[in-house]
Amino acid sequence: MTPFQKLLNFNPTVKLLWRNISVELEKDNYLSAQLKEEVRKTLAQVNGCLYCKAKGTPNPQLYDEKTAVCTGYAEAFLQSKGQTSPSVTNVLDKYLTKEEKDELLTFICFITASQYLGALHQLQPTIIK
Repeated sequence: MTPFQKLLNFNPTVKLLWRNISVELEKDNYLSAQLKEEVRKTLAQVNGCLYCKAKGTPNPQLYDEKTAVCTGYAEAFLQSKGQTSPSVTNVLDKYLTKEEKDELLTFICFITASQYLGALHQLQPTIIK
């Protein structure tokens, strides 16, 4: 059990459902797992969870155009505190299918909630000795 999963021990059903949503959203679907991991790392740099941030920083040298657009949108989301303008969100329509856009926005919201929960609990990175 990860330190994050331990935060949800207060309710086994919530812990199981949260984990299931996480597993489902993180795997390859309309967007690749690798692209979503870059989005997760982008969000972690600002969302305040030291545990999440310690899992790595974004690696823009490896980005293709779609990954650059998605991580760029994540940065705009962070800067605007989730209040991105329709024109910013509409940029996604030029690069993503409806399903990809829906998956990205859902992923960003879920990961942000997870990272906020870690930040609120002041979850620290684990040190492996």
